[in-house]
Amino acid sequence: MTSTIFNPEHWLLPDWPAPANIHAGTSLRQGGISLPPYDSLNLGDHVGDDPAAVAENRRRLKLPGEPVWLRQTHSTRIVDAARCPPGPIEADGSTSTQTGIICAVLTADCLPLLICDRKGSQVAAVHAGWRGLAAGIIETAVKKFTANGSELLVWLGPAIGAEAYEVGDEVREIFITQHPAAESAFQTSGRKWLMDIYQLARQRLQQLGIHSIYGGEHCTFREAEYFYSYRRDGVTGRMASVIWK
Repeated sequence: MTSTIFNPEHWLLPDWPAPANIHAGTSLRQGGISLPPYDSLNLGDHVGDDPAAVAENRRRLKLPGEPVWLRQTHSTRIVDAARCPPGPIEADGSTSTQTGIICAVLTADCLPLLICDRKGSQVAAVHAGWRGLAAGIIETAVKKFTANGSELLVWLGPAIGAEAYEVGDEVREIFITQHPAAESAFQTSGRKWLMDIYQLARQRLQQLGIHSIYGGEHCTFREAEYFYSYRRDGVTGRMASVIWK
């Protein structure tokens, strides 16, 4: 993957064997102008930050075009980024087969997934919180690809880690009812459970025949220097995960 267009101050780049024409990364929180508690490279325009600061932060990314920004609602809707009308559209993922169309999702604990095929002909960016994950957003996104699972590469961007993601019985039951193997992704924590969203995503991807899965080693909650975390801070900014061909 060509990475020379990415400023290392602003980006975490995937360590994956994507084709050379695929560009992908997740923004870090440094290098912007937003004031606390959004300091500093907040890219979310819906979290109460100064709109002018968000606009300048997005400009500082120096991407080759404007990403297709989404209004995320924890749904399973995946849209064709090239066909989106101007302005944010309600969806939790986008895909594209066209060159130069930048798919993007915003996160601050939820799991961003970046997907491409081995030929470099199609890309997708997906936002997966536990609700979207349980509802099948990964499955919906994979169905948008013409390539089969063995031809897909997936990078799991920074999300809240298994040692910090506390959920209740009802969340655990939803996942285990769908897939009994999901039980291994939950560890007891008093009256709650610690949930490994990375493991749950890997399980679902593997069930779809996808085994080229990368990333998943960061924790947005614990790595405050680099990432925003809604669970840690409440009022906070958002990172962007982007991919294009």
